[in-house]
Amino acid sequence: MNPQDWREIRQLHADGMPIKAIARHRGISRNTVRRALTLDEPPGPVRGRASVADASEPQIRALLAADPAITVAAIAERIGWQRSMTVLKDRVRALRAETGAATEPGPAATGTELPAQLTEFVGREDELAAIRQALGGSRLVTLMGAGGVGKTRLAIQAAGKVRRAFADGVRWVELGALRDPALLPQTVVDALGIRDRAAGQPPQHLLADHLRNKQLLLVLDNCEHLLEACADLASVLLHAARELRIIATSREALAIPGEHVVPVMPFPVPGHDEIRHDDSAVTLFAARARDILPGFTVDEGNTALVRRVCAQLDGLPLAIELACARLRVLSVSELADRLGHRLRLLTGGNRAAPERHRSLQATVDWSFELCDTVERRLWTRTSVFAGSFTLAAAEEVCGDARLEADDIVDGIDGLVSKSLLLREEHHGQVRFRMLETLREYGQAKLDAAAAAELRERHHAYYARMIADVTTEWFGPRQQQWCVDLRLEHTNLRAAFETGLDRGGATQLIGAPWFLWAAGFSFAEHRYWLERALAVDPEPSADRARALATLGLVAALQGDREAARRALDEGFAAAEAVGDVFGQAYNRHEQGLVAFFGGEFEASEAILLEALDRYQGTGAPLDLIGSLRVHLGLLYIFAGDTREALRHFEQLRPECEAHGERWMLSYAVYGLGLTALMCGDHDQAARHAVESLRMKEPFDDTIGLSLTTELLAWTEAGREEPERAAVLLGAAETLWNSVGMQLYGSPHWLEQRTRFEHRAQRALGDTAYQAAFRRGQRMGRDQVIAFALGETRGTAREAPGKPALSRREAEVAALVAEGLTNREIAQKLVISHRTVEGHVEHILDKLGLTRRAQVAQWQAKAGVS
Repeated sequence: MNPQDWREIRQLHADGMPIKAIARHRGISRNTVRRALTLDEPPGPVRGRASVADASEPQIRALLAADPAITVAAIAERIGWQRSMTVLKDRVRALRAETGAATEPGPAATGTELPAQLTEFVGREDELAAIRQALGGSRLVTLMGAGGVGKTRLAIQAAGKVRRAFADGVRWVELGALRDPALLPQTVVDALGIRDRAAGQPPQHLLADHLRNKQLLLVLDNCEHLLEACADLASVLLHAARELRIIATSREALAIPGEHVVPVMPFPVPGHDEIRHDDSAVTLFAARARDILPGFTVDEGNTALVRRVCAQLDGLPLAIELACARLRVLSVSELADRLGHRLRLLTGGNRAAPERHRSLQATVDWSFELCDTVERRLWTRTSVFAGSFTLAAAEEVCGDARLEADDIVDGIDGLVSKSLLLREEHHGQVRFRMLETLREYGQAKLDAAAAAELRERHHAYYARMIADVTTEWFGPRQQQWCVDLRLEHTNLRAAFETGLDRGGATQLIGAPWFLWAAGFSFAEHRYWLERALAVDPEPSADRARALATLGLVAALQGDREAARRALDEGFAAAEAVGDVFGQAYNRHEQGLVAFFGGEFEASEAILLEALDRYQGTGAPLDLIGSLRVHLGLLYIFAGDTREALRHFEQLRPECEAHGERWMLSYAVYGLGLTALMCGDHDQAARHAVESLRMKEPFDDTIGLSLTTELLAWTEAGREEPERAAVLLGAAETLWNSVGMQLYGSPHWLEQRTRFEHRAQRALGDTAYQAAFRRGQRMGRDQVIAFALGETRGTAREAPGKPALSRREAEVAALVAEGLTNREIAQKLVISHRTVEGHVEHILDKLGLTRRAQVAQWQAKAGVS
């Protein structure tokens, strides 16, 4: 028990929570709760009389002082630790508490949070204790049990209980909607907030590098349909990252060395008159019944009936929850009678299956039969959607003469009221999602012909969406399209798969050349392009254009050889079929590749040729705009800033006239880079900030990298070396997530080196490296906030509740008073280097750029 545990236990008790409830809520024993309540002061760090860590304590203290956020794994490596990691972790934890060093996840820990839970968690104390114990000795813990037994909910609760034990936090990865095992590593990359991958580097290698020194808990939920892929990835990551722990949920074990399986069984179901200590099934029934009927209670009059229902359902949580949904129309007595009859009718099914599976099948069968005809039809048809869907999508994909628009509205309303569809709201858009078990059930109800027709209609709907996005991208709906594509990611994946099976995937995936800036990563866009081209090898206009898009994506990743191969083939394919636009598009990207390679004269000739070819071909305005940006950038590096300005200034009013923002951000970036090269640093900074604000709604890592780089160069030119160093560090991390830094182009890298040396000389090597590392640790939102001089994250969202440790809060208050680091060290009786580390961490957490802003933040947040 640490001081934080002591405080939380006493606060819960003061709020009226009984000892048993506190123990269950915190996942600890009741004796521990009682001991906390007898202590008038928080317990101090536990120190053994002769710990093997004693000899290393001075080194550990020095490392914590130099870098308060350093991980235990990094400390072990630095001091050459060869003994028990548990002993070292305990000592580091005690010293952190003693010195006030950072214990909470830093910037790298932001990103995927545990899914929010809207209902009370019930029971599972033994399983929670088993998981906690297993994580102490095993690095892979698999929660294994039948569908509907509550593995996901248990994993969420367990991860929340142990979150504070992991310096780099917890990451949640939902795999239920993923069908392609090849996309598993990229899905985990996306969930961890890693922006794409370096050119040619497989995503599992990127994950291994990212996690290598992290003390982190990774939760992989719903692994059973990707068993081999999950096992392979878990094995790779556990070998690469010594401090990584994984919780997996699955109907089968992953079956790799070191795996510890925690069986997740149905709740115990006592007889009608039997008294048991674990009555979790009845407790769950009561809790879910209260969600349906707020005044519901389990009392002497209905206890036997409730227990009868839970027994008939074999204590399966999903079955109990589905049964409780029927309380809108049935009494507990009627529920017990009807459920018992239904189960008896269905016991003649698959006798080889475990009984609990038959019980769940019976419950879902019964829920299905309680639906009216429209609801049943809609249940089976909406099972075609991967992930969530809108009402409009359901109307178009599922509707016909037997299921009209009004029927669909009423049917969805009925399914939501029966807890068979979940209603969600994202960005003001209402969406519906079906639990995976129910979706699989609905699909099983479809015959082959009906399932094929639904997949065709699903594909057609999303193909039209992609066509609309491609047509309207250069316009006022651009930002909304970006939101829509993010929300429809899993459905688009399913549509791409259908397109690969039925043909036409090259057009579907190749035409929206900007997907990497609208919800898809570079890695995934390239993955789909390469698959589509592989199954459609015959020359065609669609193939020529998809090859041009592949060439663009590869070039932006710095993979110029692959880009050249794709573009040469694409131009030849366009010539073979007489596709004038395809020829222009491939020549355009060939000119870009030449520019990145430093072939300025050849690039100019090819790009101007492409501009002429675009005329009269119906080329989309966004592609013509991107060509003007490429010409402008070329002229900057060729030294012709007047010609560069002509292209940027010609593009800007055209974008504004169409309400377009994304390409406009590149035009404004170009104006800023031109100003910088002309020595006007203030003008360059204004343009960089303007461009960055425009890019913020998009998933454009390339654009963010370029703009961050420009602002870093500008700050170096304005004699702001510390800000320049932070931004250069941030830009390097962003580039590494995409591919080669600055496209691997020597003329771009030469400019970076020039400004980097300028900042380094002004700041000194030590201070420069510290600021640079600070930038490297920033996430996307923190980079934008820092660049714009804003405070973001927990501190801004919840004034008065800053995400600072106790010691950091003390240091922040003294910084706000105007004390120097040395004065703070003297006042708090800690080392000067420790104070420096705290100040750096405070600025990181609060997204601030200068010490002077701490006082403003304190005043705004109401912190004293």
